Amino acid sequence: MQMRSFTDYLRSVDDDALLELFTHRADLISPVPSDIASLAVRACSAPSLARAIDALNQWQFQVLEACAVVNEPFNEKQIIALTEKAAAEVLPELIARGLIYPADDGMRLPNSVRDVLGSEIAGLGPASMAKLTLKKLDEAPAAAKKVLERLIWGPPRGSVGDIKNPGPGVTWLLEENFMVPLDQRTVILPREVGIYLRGGKVHKEREMTPPPIKGAKRDARSVELAAIANVATVLRWVDEILEYWAQEPADALRAGGLGVRDLKIIATHMGIDENCAAFVAELVYLAGLVTIDADDKILPTNNFDIWLTQSASTRWQAIASPWLITSRVSGLVGRAESKNTAALGPELDRVNAASTRALVLELLAENKEVAPELESFTKRVKWCAPSKRNPGLQEEMVQWTLREAEWLGITGQGVISKYGQEFLTGAELEIINTDLPQPVDHILIQSDNTAIAPGPLVHDVAAVLAIIGDIESRGGATVYRFTDTTIRRGLDHGKTGDEIIAFLRKTSKTPIPQPLEYLISDVAKKHGRLRVGNTSSFIRCEDPALITQIISDKRLDILSLRRIAPEVMICDMDAHDVMNVLRNAGYLPAAESANGMLLTGPRSSRAQSKPRPPRIIGELEVPTDAALAAAIRTIRVGEKSSHKQSTLRNIANNALGALPRTTANETLDVLLKYIQEQRSLSIGYADNNGAVSHRIIDPLKISAGSLIARDHGTGEMQTFRIPRITGVAPL
Repeated sequence: MQMRSFTDYLRSVDDDALLELFTHRADLISPVPSDIASLAVRACSAPSLARAIDALNQWQFQVLEACAVVNEPFNEKQIIALTEKAAAEVLPELIARGLIYPADDGMRLPNSVRDVLGSEIAGLGPASMAKLTLKKLDEAPAAAKKVLERLIWGPPRGSVGDIKNPGPGVTWLLEENFMVPLDQRTVILPREVGIYLRGGKVHKEREMTPPPIKGAKRDARSVELAAIANVATVLRWVDEILEYWAQEPADALRAGGLGVRDLKIIATHMGIDENCAAFVAELVYLAGLVTIDADDKILPTNNFDIWLTQSASTRWQAIASPWLITSRVSGLVGRAESKNTAALGPELDRVNAASTRALVLELLAENKEVAPELESFTKRVKWCAPSKRNPGLQEEMVQWTLREAEWLGITGQGVISKYGQEFLTGAELEIINTDLPQPVDHILIQSDNTAIAPGPLVHDVAAVLAIIGDIESRGGATVYRFTDTTIRRGLDHGKTGDEIIAFLRKTSKTPIPQPLEYLISDVAKKHGRLRVGNTSSFIRCEDPALITQIISDKRLDILSLRRIAPEVMICDMDAHDVMNVLRNAGYLPAAESANGMLLTGPRSSRAQSKPRPPRIIGELEVPTDAALAAAIRTIRVGEKSSHKQSTLRNIANNALGALPRTTANETLDVLLKYIQEQRSLSIGYADNNGAVSHRIIDPLKISAGSLIARDHGTGEMQTFRIPRITGVAPL
């Protein structure tokens, strides 16, 4: 069988070669193509080729670039001359990935590979159209050599003031065709000249081996202790952010996402920086524990109630697993150049996020005893994946992944932990349940109105303490501080003063100090004396002296209060805003309903809508053996059917003398081949009325679903809509 195209090559290979191709390029069987021709068209598409090239390491990428700059067909000896002897081992790997293929006259590149690599591959310009005597370059004048030194390693373009009078060095190079003018102010160095000046090599340094990862060794025990502490901390962060939003829901931005103000509030509440708060917010969003409700409120879902009943290992896996595969990058939040990027917003997706994250964790697992230095680790990542799309983000992605892995407990002190290793292998992680400290159900109240939790608290105790106290410090032991503001918050949530005192007596292993009891009783006595409702709003108090005090308070002038009775004032502002102003001025109002009832009670809200975790984009899972076998079987059956139909069609066409007839895939495949070879074609073309005519053309270019070609009948350039081409045939 003759191999004149990439399609012919795919038809010639066995099932093992197709299996290896699909293992490297899973996108080729998602969905499964109908036959070999369809497979070839998909394999030559720019998106598929970009994925395949992204998966190459630095040395494989350099060999591919060398293949792309040499004229086709090429052989192994030519590539070795342009690179190193080790390139001979890489060429079969590139063939297995479908990035080069063997033809009858040598090796070739599939269509579009050069387009994906870019217009100036390896910093080299286009091939020269003129015959060059490269040895003359050794005798170039000094001015010309100075120009060449600037362009030798790329980019190959240079600017001149005026192409008609560019200076002696450029003039000599232009006269000898060692430089080509692109326009009135730009010149370019031909590819052959660049390679000659580089000593016959394509790259300045051939990076055949990966750079070593440098770092510090850590004590194994310290690593595991740090990792389990990180696991406990991230689970506590998740509980805190969801409990807070259940009581004080954040407002979603109009475009979606968490606003800067609400991000700062939750970061302050949790005692972490805003980058970490954005990361935790993304974790609960990805896990479906929070959603944006119909009224644009960010609220926990009912999944949070289920979450609270699960084991620690199950909860940890529920947040770590979506983090590993998500295309969302929380590190983008808060960057100066991306001011409009918000946590939970739609702008955080990056195509290469999941693959970079997986690569970083893979390298950490390979170097399990070292806490890597960022610089050497980044160099290694770049060697493993040099051509990632959006390359400006890759260094930051590495840094963010290392930081987030530490927050999650996948690493401890920078070294991958046993929990991280088991997580990457898909283990159940029951070890987390045994290694985590058991939650405690008691606190130790101190004489300075603080309470110490000597370990992680059971959820019921932690939830009440979060309402009636503020966390002052975190760590192995958590310190809560009680103030009049926190006690008032507990009263607003439906607790009475006696209930708060009873809770503290039951929970504390130490007696309640008398000053704290007096504080709780005093705040409870004042709570509710002042009541706020809606007129827009009214303020009612049974103590006329307190009403007089509020009217006279200059800090409350913003409310524009009006006294309409000895015990009642009204205001044009909303009741919620009035209460905030009064509280900031030191008063202790309570909300009141229209029938005079105090509006207090637990405020733990849940979203009414179902959770809508963000979709995952950009990455495909490695297909299973069964899926690979089914795909190959489907393609082989489809190929037999297509071959039979093609044979019958040819017999009918020859018998009737009909115009050429080919399928859409065959048409596109032949057009791409003949554009590359610059040969004439016979086509059938349907006009606006459906009448099909016979044309002889020279195909030149395919753009936006149309073929641009020179029609032999008119001698003019014409545009042919590809869907109207009924078939193509060589002359």
